[in-house]
Amino acid sequence: MDRGSNPVSPREDDELKHELEGYLRSGQHTHVEDANDPEPPADDDVVVDSGGPVPPPGEDRDRARAAAEADALRLELSRHLERTTFPADRQTLLATLEAQHAPDHALEAVRRLPEGETYGDVTETVRALGAAPSG
Repeated sequence: MDRGSNPVSPREDDELKHELEGYLRSGQHTHVEDANDPEPPADDDVVVDSGGPVPPPGEDRDRARAAAEADALRLELSRHLERTTFPADRQTLLATLEAQHAPDHALEAVRRLPEGETYGDVTETVRALGAAPSG
């Protein structure tokens, strides 16, 4: 008779093996994994330069930074403006952003838009600010 430190009897051990046999043969992980979805950035997170540890020199660096800033603004506006908001003028965009509690930098950017223009989407709005998002 085997007297190991197994907390279950041999019969129960065989039952557990039989229950897990299909799952073990499937090749999937048998342990719980953390979610792959990262947390959204906090307001006080450190901003990392999108150009990497060594950004390209000269005008390329300036273009890369401007495109990164335009992309960040486009993403921020997209978080708070729905497709149904467009087409919209500056006042409609401001009212929607204020209702959605958008951050101040997004509101300030929209306040710089020219009066009397109508924008078809977020990308068009960012381009009107003089920024060219990548993609």
